[in-house]
Amino acid sequence: MRVLLTVEMDTEKANKSITEHALSKTMKSVLDQVKPEAAYFGTKDGQRTGYIVFDLKNPSDIPSVAEPFFQDLGAKVTFMPVMNFDDVQAGLQKLN
Repeated sequence: MRVLLTVEMDTEKANKSITEHALSKTMKSVLDQVKPEAAYFGTKDGQRTGYIVFDLKNPSDIPSVAEPFFQDLGAKVTFMPVMNFDDVQAGLQKLN
């Protein structure tokens, strides 16, 4: 299932992670694992935030994806099922 992973990082923990050169390692390890369709970074409500779209193959993968963000960055992590336009069109065809 395609999901949007939103990672809102705690400022103090992210600052420490940047100073220790660990932030990029944490991000790279998770991105290498999930092989995202897209990954964007910006801010949300004044927090450093990552938006990562990837295929969640099994719900049991959630802990291995989320824990590095919880533990290393004190992040608020959300997973939301999402669709691209082709998925929406296929879903609408099922209404008939």
